[in-house]
Amino acid sequence: MSLSENLSRVRQTIADAATVSGRSPGDILLLAVSKNQPVPVINEAASLGLELFGENRVQEAKIKIGQCPGRLKWHMIGHLQSNKCRDAVHFFQMIQSVDSLSLATEINTACDKSAKTMAILLEVNVARESTKFGFKPAEVIAQLEAINALRRIEIHGLMTIAPWVEDPEKVRPLFAQLRELKLRCEEKLGAPLPHLSMGMSGDYAVAIEEGATIVRIGRSLFGERRKAL
Repeated sequence: MSLSENLSRVRQTIADAATVSGRSPGDILLLAVSKNQPVPVINEAASLGLELFGENRVQEAKIKIGQCPGRLKWHMIGHLQSNKCRDAVHFFQMIQSVDSLSLATEINTACDKSAKTMAILLEVNVARESTKFGFKPAEVIAQLEAINALRRIEIHGLMTIAPWVEDPEKVRPLFAQLRELKLRCEEKLGAPLPHLSMGMSGDYAVAIEEGATIVRIGRSLFGERRKAL
């Protein structure tokens, strides 16, 4: 199927899931995962109305962002090394993959040098997978105030990467746990957190039903993942 057809199908799935959860489709942001996608494909996606793109590697993003329309917004969604924080702060509008207090501190320092404020999401390893990055749920609560005190950081919510499963219903409890954790964070901070970034190509409908506000879609838009650029 063409990118246009894939996009229509994804948007319909988002609309259907939003209806189930009693929300408007406009409440859910579609982030196109452009990892390994060449610039012409990204530009085609932009021509179809997509404006939010996610990259996993800073080096790849640096090459591509300048060749794409300036109206596009870019989120860092992969693991960020502390020595890449300066570039990440320069190129991205949000870093979704903040997985430690030390990384948040490095981002804050980079922002200070650039006189910039960075929107972040705290990545939570809800499934406690040893192969994935992210806070343990209890760590988020324990370190929340310290991260929130960093003056160049704005916490906008939480993010998780669920395990891959054939039946997305099996990861529904993980999405529900992240939603509940966000509520606990809001209570601790005394302020709302607008975003839950959860759900990818295999499970985004269930994620939306459980409260996702950002879904990160790659394969369902662009087809099977290409080799690294």
